[in-house]
Amino acid sequence: MLMKMIADLHIHSRFSMATSKEGTPENLDFWARKKGISLIGTGDFTHPVWREELKERFVSEGNGLYRLRDAYVKEESRKFPGEGTRFVVSGEISSIYKKNGKTRKVHNVILLPSLEAADAMAQRLEKIGNIHSDGRPILGLDSHDLLEMMLDVCPEGILIPAHIWTPHFSVLGAKSGFDSVEECFEELAPYIHALETGLSSDPAMNWRISKLDRYQLVSNSDAHSPSKLGREANLLDIDCSYEGLYRAIQTGEGLEGTVEFLRLVDSMNKIDEVLELLKQRERENEKPKNVILWVLAIVGAVAAVAGIAYAVYRFVTPDYLEDFEEDFDDDFDNDFFSDEDEVQ
Repeated sequence: MLMKMIADLHIHSRFSMATSKEGTPENLDFWARKKGISLIGTGDFTHPVWREELKERFVSEGNGLYRLRDAYVKEESRKFPGEGTRFVVSGEISSIYKKNGKTRKVHNVILLPSLEAADAMAQRLEKIGNIHSDGRPILGLDSHDLLEMMLDVCPEGILIPAHIWTPHFSVLGAKSGFDSVEECFEELAPYIHALETGLSSDPAMNWRISKLDRYQLVSNSDAHSPSKLGREANLLDIDCSYEGLYRAIQTGEGLEGTVEFLRLVDSMNKIDEVLELLKQRERENEKPKNVILWVLAIVGAVAAVAGIAYAVYRFVTPDYLEDFEEDFDDDFDNDFFSDEDEVQ
């Protein structure tokens, strides 16, 4: 059964560097429900402690996806409609290595159909370098070799080059990337079916480059705290299973588009343009408004003179002096001018 959903597949837990301590399964579930996100990545599957926590708190749906065990669902999460959040095993690898005479720094996202596959992949990666200190491990592993390893461990796995135009840490980055996906992955390039646009680009920017036409364009939040989930995401119409997700990413079947943060910024800029136009029209109508302001100023001056005259009259009438001071000084002077100061 097909299901329309929002999916955010590239996120991080509290075990990655520079992330919020709030990155727990319970909080990720809460924020996903709150934002209407049906499917999110677990993030950081390579980290041993995080992986064990996921095993404890998740229950398998039998289709390659997981959900939070009912005992761990926060009470405030239950007020949101829907069936709850589904999770897919995901992680990001930071590869730093030499290739063709240059230092390459490339981030890749991997999706897997089970925590068991995550165990097997982590065991292989641990032979390369340290996977215990950072949920997004930094390894001296060629992206080509990472893809080859994943296909060997789990042929159903998905590797997606992350935020492909980020200058310093991406496959096409200007500072440490490649000139093409093919240069990076060589003969294994046909196994790359999707590219993550990320916060640094959007689909329209990538459509201008014909050599990227064969790839599905996906995007994710790369959230370092649960509240940032969904700032970029994917719009899917798929069977709610790993197989359905696999088809969407690898073939485009059921991938209906992306949610783009830059587009939201553009919308805000449009609002700014409208406000500027209104200000311009206001300036054009300045003269009639000035006339009205002068009239109001004159009326105010007359009222002020009358008020002063009335005050003098009250002052020379001792019987009324105390009442006048209470009414004028306390109620008018203090209250009115303090309110005016607050407005200013």
